[in-house]
Parts: sequence; C-alpha cells; structure tokens
Amino acid sequence: MRDDATSTAEAIRGGRLSALEAMQAALEQAERCSDLGAIVYLDKNLGLDAAQAIDEQLGNGTAASMPFAGVPSLAKDLGGPFHGLPVAAGSGMIDRRSVQADSDLAARLRSSGLCFFGLTTVPEMGLSLSSEPVVGPLCRNPLEPSLTPGGSSGGAAAAVSAGIVAIAHATDAGGSIRVPAACCGLVGLKASRGVMPAGPSFGNHLGGIASELAVCRSVRDLTTLFQCASGTSRGPFADPHLPQPRSGSLRIGLVTNFGSDFPLDPDRALAIEAAARSLEAEGHRIVPIAWNRLENAVAASGRAFADIIAVNLANYVDAASLDVQKAERLTRAFILKGHALTGQSLWASLDSSVHASRAIWDIFEEVDCLLTPMLSSAPLPLGSFSFDHDDTELHIQRMTAFAPLASLANITGFPAITLPFGTDETGLPLPVQLLAPMGHDLLLLALAASLEQEGRWQHRFPVAGLHA
Repeated sequence: MRDDATSTAEAIRGGRLSALEAMQAALEQAERCSDLGAIVYLDKNLGLDAAQAIDEQLGNGTAASMPFAGVPSLAKDLGGPFHGLPVAAGSGMIDRRSVQADSDLAARLRSSGLCFFGLTTVPEMGLSLSSEPVVGPLCRNPLEPSLTPGGSSGGAAAAVSAGIVAIAHATDAGGSIRVPAACCGLVGLKASRGVMPAGPSFGNHLGGIASELAVCRSVRDLTTLFQCASGTSRGPFADPHLPQPRSGSLRIGLVTNFGSDFPLDPDRALAIEAAARSLEAEGHRIVPIAWNRLENAVAASGRAFADIIAVNLANYVDAASLDVQKAERLTRAFILKGHALTGQSLWASLDSSVHASRAIWDIFEEVDCLLTPMLSSAPLPLGSFSFDHDDTELHIQRMTAFAPLASLANITGFPAITLPFGTDETGLPLPVQLLAPMGHDLLLLALAASLEQEGRWQHRFPVAGLHA
C-alpha cells in the first residue's frame, strides 16, 4: 500500500477505515508531532464534524464522486480562505477572526472530499523560504529537525512529510509550494497562470504571480487534486487550454547548473543528471541549455518578485489599517520599500518580467520542457533567513541563492513541478524541477509520474491511520 491520500481514500471507501477514524488518527499524530511546529491553529471539532459528515455521505451514496472522501487535510495560514479557519499570515499584525465563506479554491478542495481541521505555519506574510514567525511556532523539517522545511508553505510540507496528513493546501508566489516540497521529499506544482481559481476576494493574487494548490506525497495525488481544482477560474486571466500530453519522444532541455553566482552542490548536480538519463532511457531527447540563456530572466524575475510583494504588502497594510509596529523588522522594511517604490520603478520591473517570459518562450521553441535542479543545496539550518535586519535586497539574494529558479515560473506564468529523485548520503531528498510552456501542466504531471516510478525516494513516516 502506498502512503498517500489516494490510499487513505481507498481505505475509507473500502470500509477498512472510517473518515472519523482517519481524522482521529490525524489529530493524534498532530499531538505527537507538536514539537515540529507544523500547525499554528487546530480546531478538533471542525475536523471531527467534517469527517462525520463524510461518513454519512458515504453511507447514503452522495460522496461516491469524491476522490478524497474523508481524507484529513490542513489549510495554509495564508491564502484561501477556508470557512472556520481564521488566517493570520504568521503575523502579530492580524487578529484571527472567523472566516464566513470559502474561497473558490477552498470550495473545490472540500468538494474533493478533503476534511480540514487546522492551519499550517508560515513565515510572516509569506516573506521567506523558511517558516519561523516570531509569533510562533518555529517550524522544523521532520527529516532533520535542525533544518528548515522551507517556506512559505513550510508547515504544510512538514505536516505532510511527518504523516499528520497525506495532503495539505499550499500557495506559491515565489517558490512557496515547490521549495518546501523539495526540502521535505514531496511533490508540488505551481500551475500555469490562470488555471487555479483565486477569487472571489483575490486577496492572495499578487498581480497574477501567486498560485494555490497543495503539497502531496505522490504524483497521483497531485494529478487528482489538479483535476478537481483547475479550470473555470473566473479570474482576470483567460483559462489556459490544457492539452493532453502527446506520446512519443520529447525534447527535454537540461539545465545542469545555476552559474558561478549560485554554486550547485555535487549531490544535487548528480540527481539532475540521473533524472536526465532516466528520461533519455524512455526515448526522450536531452538538449543541453546553458545557464546564460536563463540568467537575465532569473535576475529580472527576482527584481519583479521583490517589488510586487513589497507594493502588495504596503497596500494591504494600509487598506486593513494594520499596526506596522507589530510586524517583524524585515517585514517592516518590505512595507517601507513598498511605500517608497515609485510607479515608474514598479512598471520597469513589470516590463522586464514580460521580456523574461519571452526569453523562456524562445527556449520553448527548441524544447518541450526544461529539467532543472530545484535547490542549490540541502535544506538550510534554521535561522538562515533571519528577519532581524532591514536589508530586503540581502533577503532576496539569500532566497535566490537557495532556489535560483523558484520565482522564474511565478513571474513568467509558466507551470513548474518539483519531486524528489533520490537521497543524499544523509538521507535528505534530492529534488528536481520541470518547467513547461503555458498550459502544459498535464505534461509535467506525466513526466513527474514517470520519474516517480523509479522509486528513488521513500517516505520516512507513514500516514496517520493508514496502517492501523
């Protein structure tokens, strides 16, 4: 039996496990793993009530079409929102208040059968690739507690990796799904721009760079959830056409390094080469892509990301009349940056991001997708992305050095997926990333499934309740 949400749902549908028992097991595992700091808010009764409702629906046949009927899950403390789960974005500026309605995405995730019972830890306002908010809790990597689980969906990834839940809501505006998935041995997709719903409030829209979905333990879970959540987004962008992956040989563009500015550690370099050999053995053609083809687009993406999040944060703080003095020091610096940024400067960043997108489109004239490293190194020690300073540029530089290609997909709009492809000598995952042209999310899922079949990564912790 595979340890994922699909297996959990099969056990529930087959009568080997009730939704209520699955939820009780998740709650017990959450308590056992409380020292990980993965969960910032937990509502036991909300989860138990949702599970009991699914059991009743399974009994009367109305849950038959739900692929994840009764599977426990967690929402992120950023994005959404989810009814009954008061988001505070990891910040002392925001009071947790009852949410009255689901976002469009939250409603679709619930319609898939997922039962939510809490919120996962994020860095303040999602501003980091680690999840260590001053208001707490500090989130640790279940695979090595002295290391970060990533950010900003670090709590989600830690909870899924530790087996508290098999699948968890996550968001990605600059790698915030893919980096935590990479740190914790999970699968994560940043979908094509416009594919995932962001309304009705569009509070996590960020000019189109943000996308929401989940971190998962298997490609099949991610594929099923993608099918449940995608399309008819009713947002500001046209719904991209999602063609089925074509059969036969593909041209795989291979990026083996991040240039001299962002050295890649040897284990992760070997992993990307191994993934390339695996795809080549399946009949695909490997086409080397030099780093200098991407370098300018990566730099432009970093600048645009920094400017967009700063202006968005400044606008949000003003609109919500938040007390900035309750924010962490680096967060205050980003707010000041957003207030000081001129319209002309922001426009220049947005304009450069358009040219970055065109540069990647030019590469996609030559290849069908790109295969790249996801991280430059193993997950970093806790404290590597400190908020006790005012240097926003230094913070962006540190994040770019850790995940050089993370924000490129967000700024350009292309879909990108990460999955583990082996382990280093310490047992930590070796993640790889695939990027594709706009709308070719299903191609990424198919290629990821092919790589996953090699079984180079095994989850260390079982899903709560699945093996009872």
